[in-house]
Amino acid sequence: MNTPDGLFDEYRNRVQPEWIDYNEHLNMGYYVVVFDLATDAWLDYIGLGERHKKTHGVMTFTLESHVNYLRELRNGDPLRFTTQLLAFDEKRIHYIHQMFHAGDGFLAATNELMSLHVTDRERRAAPMEASVQRRLGEILGVHETIESPAQAGRRIGLRHKPT
Repeated sequence: MNTPDGLFDEYRNRVQPEWIDYNEHLNMGYYVVVFDLATDAWLDYIGLGERHKKTHGVMTFTLESHVNYLRELRNGDPLRFTTQLLAFDEKRIHYIHQMFHAGDGFLAATNELMSLHVTDRERRAAPMEASVQRRLGEILGVHETIESPAQAGRRIGLRHKPT
């Protein structure tokens, strides 16, 4: 399932009671947990899920991850995720998830990731199958026509005021 503009829009969840902290909202660590579940759905969609791992002896590792916490979520809130492919090469995939409150529609958080394709046995970087690279190329052809979220490509830091 995709959004009208072509973003991957399949994964849904709900904020679980055990994910709530003493501030009575979704604990920051559980944002990453639920984003990881959205990543599993994305990997299945692009052809790199668990079945591919078992068949070909390859998988993906996360090299880098950036989370932006934009709005508070509370117990029981429904969640909807979209994923946009930003770039890829034969061994790496760069993408960003957006987490929305599925009822109210607001953007709650984003998670930008760089994943590396590796062999199961040697745990070394390896090129993706040609069929996966073709699939990614088709997806990128659509996704690169869509404006990326403002959070994509950001870096953390403080702007220093001149003295």
